[in-house]
Amino acid sequence: MCLAIPGKVMTIAEEAGCRMARVQFEGVTQPVSLDLLPEASEGDYVLVHVGFAISRIDEGEAAETLRALKVMGMLEGELPPQDQDGENAVRP
Repeated sequence: MCLAIPGKVMTIAEEAGCRMARVQFEGVTQPVSLDLLPEASEGDYVLVHVGFAISRIDEGEAAETLRALKVMGMLEGELPPQDQDGENAVRP
């Protein structure tokens, strides 16, 4: 099953003509395309599916969704391990 996982937009930049963000998920930071969600801003919470932000959500909804995914064991294997800096261990 594919999941949309909530995360917080930390930074936004243009990369190779695409609007990209660094999004934090449970302490792990991943690059995410904002091309499908041009209204997203730094500090927003977004739902991410296969590397694309697909919807903005509020902080409470993000927290509740993460809690539910953890309870169901659905986050295991969805996020890569992180290094000591809180970045993903496998860098793009």
